[in-house]
Amino acid sequence: MTHQKHFKAYKRIVARTSAHCTSGAARALSETQLSRPTLFYTMAPYTLTYFPVKGRCGALKMMLADNDQQLKENMVSIEEWMKGDMKGSCLFGQLPKFEDGDLVLYQSNAMLRHLGRKHGAYGKNDCEASLIDMMNDAVEDLRLKYIKLIYQEYETGKEAYCKDLPNHLKPFESVLSKSKSGFLVGDQISFADYNLFDLLLNHKVLCSASLDSFPTLKSYVDKIAARPKIKALLECENFKKLPINGNGKQ
Repeated sequence: MTHQKHFKAYKRIVARTSAHCTSGAARALSETQLSRPTLFYTMAPYTLTYFPVKGRCGALKMMLADNDQQLKENMVSIEEWMKGDMKGSCLFGQLPKFEDGDLVLYQSNAMLRHLGRKHGAYGKNDCEASLIDMMNDAVEDLRLKYIKLIYQEYETGKEAYCKDLPNHLKPFESVLSKSKSGFLVGDQISFADYNLFDLLLNHKVLCSASLDSFPTLKSYVDKIAARPKIKALLECENFKKLPINGNGKQ
């Protein structure tokens, strides 16, 4: 399509949008704003395919909600998964699966990094990005310990896990106590913050007193939970009704 034809098509799209849109954004487009050819695309929502649990996608949903992004969810039952067809189609034989247009991702931390890059949640420079990676890796270390407890050692290991938990929370308390912004790195929230926040919520359910000895972490959780769009997500019935883990233990 030539620039001229594309420009005319764009003007028709804007005209239709202006006629049906209740917001003032489309109506505010004037002929002056249309004085040069502009590419116009409608962003399709992201798509997430996962089990009906919060699991490894709580942080992802929080980051998307906080950035006012749409998410289409395909819920997969255990019965459907056990048939094997879907599992065989997944690159690593596991979910979640995340789609952003033609891009398909399967690892949850890769999804967080991708969205962090797209939505300004990956630091302001390379040094901040590296520090965010470091903090997210630390969150992942703790999450793996949590997952092992939930799925392998819940009955026999919960008491010992909760007793040892302060040793794993101290580094995060230390980092945040030195932060002027209240976030893990720099002066704005990053994907590692969403990930840590999600995991801390899980631990508050597992060990209700887990943050009692960590005033900075407790304030951190309260601060992120109070962000309007995250607060709305946490209070949404569809989100609240999802179990944290697939085996019902939490």
